[in-house]
Amino acid sequence: MTHVTHPAPGAAKPRLVVIGNGMAGIRAVEDLIDRAPGLYDITVFGAEPRVNYNRIMLSPLLSGEKTFAEIVLNDRDWYDANGITLHAGDPVVRIDRLRRQVVARSGLAVPYDRLIVATGSSPIVIPVPGATLPGVVTFRDVDDVDAMLDASAKGGSAVVIGGGLLGLEAAVGLKARGMDVTVLHLAGHVMERQLDASAGHLLAEELRRRGLTVLTGADTAAILGDDRVTGVRLRDGTDIAADIVVMAVGIRPDARLAGEAGLDVERGVVVDDHMTTSDPAIFAVGECVQHRGQCYGLVQPLFEMAKVLGARLAGLEGAGYVGSVTSTKLKVTGVDVFSAGDFSGGPGTEDIVFRDAGRGVYKRVVLQDGRVKGAVLYGDTADGAWYFQLLKAGEDVSDRRDTLLFGQAFAAAGAGTGNPTDAVAALPDDAEICGCNGVCKGTIVQAITTKGLTTLDEVKAHTKAAGSCGSCAGLVEGLLAHTLGGAYEAAAIKPLCKCTEHDHDSVRRLIKSQGLKSIPAVMQALEWKTPDGCASCRPALNFYLLAAWPGEYVDHAASRFVNERVHANIQKDGTYSVVPRMWGGLTNAKELRAIADVVDKFAIPTVKVTGGQRIDLLGIRKEDLPAVWADLNAAGMVSGHAYGKSLRTVKTCVGSEWCRFGTQAAMSIGIDLERLTWGSWTPHKFKMAVSGCPRNCAEATIKDFGVVATDGGFDLYVGGNGGIKVRACDLLTKVTTEAEVHEYVGAFMQLYREEARYLERTAPWIERVGLDFVKKRIVEDAGNRAALNARFLESQRHSQSDPWAEQTQKHAASFKTLATVE
Repeated sequence: MTHVTHPAPGAAKPRLVVIGNGMAGIRAVEDLIDRAPGLYDITVFGAEPRVNYNRIMLSPLLSGEKTFAEIVLNDRDWYDANGITLHAGDPVVRIDRLRRQVVARSGLAVPYDRLIVATGSSPIVIPVPGATLPGVVTFRDVDDVDAMLDASAKGGSAVVIGGGLLGLEAAVGLKARGMDVTVLHLAGHVMERQLDASAGHLLAEELRRRGLTVLTGADTAAILGDDRVTGVRLRDGTDIAADIVVMAVGIRPDARLAGEAGLDVERGVVVDDHMTTSDPAIFAVGECVQHRGQCYGLVQPLFEMAKVLGARLAGLEGAGYVGSVTSTKLKVTGVDVFSAGDFSGGPGTEDIVFRDAGRGVYKRVVLQDGRVKGAVLYGDTADGAWYFQLLKAGEDVSDRRDTLLFGQAFAAAGAGTGNPTDAVAALPDDAEICGCNGVCKGTIVQAITTKGLTTLDEVKAHTKAAGSCGSCAGLVEGLLAHTLGGAYEAAAIKPLCKCTEHDHDSVRRLIKSQGLKSIPAVMQALEWKTPDGCASCRPALNFYLLAAWPGEYVDHAASRFVNERVHANIQKDGTYSVVPRMWGGLTNAKELRAIADVVDKFAIPTVKVTGGQRIDLLGIRKEDLPAVWADLNAAGMVSGHAYGKSLRTVKTCVGSEWCRFGTQAAMSIGIDLERLTWGSWTPHKFKMAVSGCPRNCAEATIKDFGVVATDGGFDLYVGGNGGIKVRACDLLTKVTTEAEVHEYVGAFMQLYREEARYLERTAPWIERVGLDFVKKRIVEDAGNRAALNARFLESQRHSQSDPWAEQTQKHAASFKTLATVE
């Protein structure tokens, strides 16, 4: 094995060029940088005009469960921080081995000392008439997803050719987008490479229950259409209408570039155990590779190759890559499936089978000579890692075959070796936990103990375990719990409530992506466990629908909390308090006289000035609330929303209007802001304040949005709150005009409404997403700030004309209805 000589200080670094910006090539670069940072001058060419992203997550991107930003593996900052030159959207078209340079489509020629070919694979398009028609797409990259999203936005029907993993994921994603979907699969059962016939049958039935049409043994004869696809014809003469056709019948190594350069190519680019091609200066890694006669399409072996190549380029001794024993753990349309090894059976093998169709659980373990040869799990995959470990170790399981299907926890408990719930702890240190990234138990435990890791995200960052498909996250959580004991507190994303498995963020994305515009529609589409939801999810769904579809969705009063329904705060004795709005904390004789008259008329026992510069009327009977509000509305007073998940108050000092220290007119600015934002619905209560000078008498720096006047303009603060856990605001930016203040308020409130979870104040929201996230969206991107503010103003146009916001000023009858809703 040749060694890499580290350059002397000041000497030119060797030039490493990477053809391919995908998962395998960049993983090799990551491993190289971890082992020998700064060793090479690195240039990366990518065919797509994007940074490195997780291709495994294309399906959640299609269904709307993920955004592109959430599947990015390395952003531009990572390339810059590591001195990597990225040419995205400019693929290499020629390798000149004589001159040791690559030539890109743009004509750019870059020399190399070492070259990595990581060109991946190409989707197979079956050669039938009509295969090149517009509307026929594959499913390999973000452009394919965009094409499917464009088609699904118009509705209609889709045909997916191929019932393998990618085909089913495409079908489920298009179904989630509202299309009628038919899956055509040539084999006798779906996912025949990962599942046996029984598990494939169960999966197909589940897909049919979810509204997809699944046809097995379906041979495509032609794709129909003249200028654009209109359907698919089968060999038996059946025609199926289609507005889009997705080809997902398989992949082949993309070795064209390597072959044209004269490298040894068979099915893929031929490499040795150290990923070296027939040219010692050129290496290859990933799906384009053929190693010991094998080509791989799963991410686990690709990352194993990348690890070997990273060490090779760093000049480290290593055993080399000897091939991969693969397992597959997936979630298909919400169903967990697992397979490993050879589960085809055959002479000399035995099957041990467990089947519970009612629960949707199927397990099959194939034995040969008393050892696990293969396994298929459907519906319950908790023991997948254990079976895979037994398979790789070649362990004789003859003495436990009677209980093998009961799983590792049963085996551990029966042997007296531990609590069944700690089954993951019984795995040996070399047991593979994360198949995608080839991370074993010992590596994870060592990282937890030596680096002081306490959360799943930290383990992902340091080991990459659970960082790709995420199916091993439960095992990693188990290792955290076992290693840390009582010090561990799971930080997994929690479902919105007991009625659903979806968390807040997923619900918000799916409402938009699937065009769901009512609470029943959400519950139906997202498979709510209860028919009508509960007191936790209904208010959240009501808010998310209001935020997603302003002007279209009709606020559902019965789904609001009782305080919001009756426009008053319930007190401990069962009476209510009413807080009329006082713009910017200012009032006048007419308003005070109206309050005094209401206090006398209804014998209200307590009148208090609130911390928000308003007057609270406490001790009102529920049956008097409509009449109290009617009298206050008659004087022009509307609700202060002291109970609402909305704007509460805009607190002001007297500012330059009266104070000798004031630099700006705090009261008029505060009134303008309150009139601009009142009646808005937000994830939680929202408070603002305007201080007329840096003395900050209005306490603007502990509000959700604070404005502090200076001699030159205004300092804008966000994310503060008082209460049990006081949080001082973060400085968002400095502006010079009142118009800018208005725009920033609107943009910030809209970003908060669109991104935060229901019942999440701005303070924990900013702590969760980071101030930089807010600044990038609002301060650094003027166009996005303007767009956010425009959406805010549009939503205010609807909310401020809504009976919930204006109360009885124009709609006394509607308020009476709201006040009596239970």
